[in-house]
Amino acid sequence: MIEFYGRKLNAYKASLHTHSTNSDGRFTPEKVIEMYKEHGYDVLAFTDHRFVTRIGELDGKGLTLIQSLEMHPIGPRGIHWHLVALNVSDDYVYDESIGAQGVVDYAVADGAMVICAHPYWCGFTSEEVASLKNLSAIEVYNTSTRYIGRQFNMQLWDELSDKGLVYPATAVDDMHSPHDLFRGWTVIAAEDNSAPSVMNALKQGHFYATMGPEFTKLSFKDNVFEASFTPCKEVIGLTNPSRGFCIEVEDKEGYGMGSIIRTECRIEIPPLPGKERWFRLQIKDEAGRYAWTAPIVIPPQQ
Repeated sequence: MIEFYGRKLNAYKASLHTHSTNSDGRFTPEKVIEMYKEHGYDVLAFTDHRFVTRIGELDGKGLTLIQSLEMHPIGPRGIHWHLVALNVSDDYVYDESIGAQGVVDYAVADGAMVICAHPYWCGFTSEEVASLKNLSAIEVYNTSTRYIGRQFNMQLWDELSDKGLVYPATAVDDMHSPHDLFRGWTVIAAEDNSAPSVMNALKQGHFYATMGPEFTKLSFKDNVFEASFTPCKEVIGLTNPSRGFCIEVEDKEGYGMGSIIRTECRIEIPPLPGKERWFRLQIKDEAGRYAWTAPIVIPPQQ
C-alpha cells in the first residue's frame, strides 16, 4: 500500500519495457513471464521492437499483462526514436511511413500511452524531445543503456519540466538478456491490478520510478510536501533552475552536510511570483540506488 496524495492505494511493481524472442530478447514470452512473476512483479508489458506480442495468447500466471510495442520512426538528425506504446489494441497496425508524430498520434488514438525511452542513449536533446507531442512520460533510468554510461536521463527530464513539459518518469530494465534483469522498475499506485485500473493510473501519472528505494507516503498540501520511504542516505528536492531543497547529502569527510539515514522528509515549497513551479523528490539508498517521484506542478503566486 501507498498513501498517495491523500488516497490509500495499492502499490504494484511493474516492468514497462521488456523484450522477448519476438524481437531481440533472449527469452521466450513464457519464460519472461515466469522470471518476473518469481521476482515479485505484478505488471508486465511486452515491448518488442516493431512487434505486438499478443497477450491473449499467453498465460500471465497472475501478472497483469499490457499489450505493447517499441516504435522506431526516424527522428531529428536521422536518429531513430525509441518510443514505448503501452496498451495497444488487437486492431493496432504499426506503420512507420506516417512519421514520428504520426505513429505517436495513432497509438494514442488507439488507446495507448507513449513513453520516450532512453533519450540520452539515443542522443536526443531536450529540445528535440519537446518537439514530439502527445508523449505521456519519459524514462529516467534504463538498465540496458548502462553499459556505455547513458542509463540516467535526469538532466534532460528537468530541462523538459523547465520548458513546461512536466512529465512523470519510469524506470525500466529494457530487458534483452539476463544481465538486464530486475534493476529498474515502476511502482503504480492503483485501486486494483486489473488492466483498466493499471492503465488509468499510468495515464494519470500515479506512479514513481525506482532502482530499489520505496515510497510509502507522498503528500502535498498547503504548499508542504511530505514523503516517507525506505532508508536513504541522500534526499533532494529538485525544482526550477538554481533552486532546490537539500534534505540530506552524505558527507563522510565531515564538511557539514551530515550523513544521516533518512526515512521521511517535510519540505515547504512556496510558489514563485508570476511563474509556475515544478517539484520532484529524488532519493538514494546506501547501495547507491535511486528512486524518483513524478513532478508535481505548483501554480504561481498570485
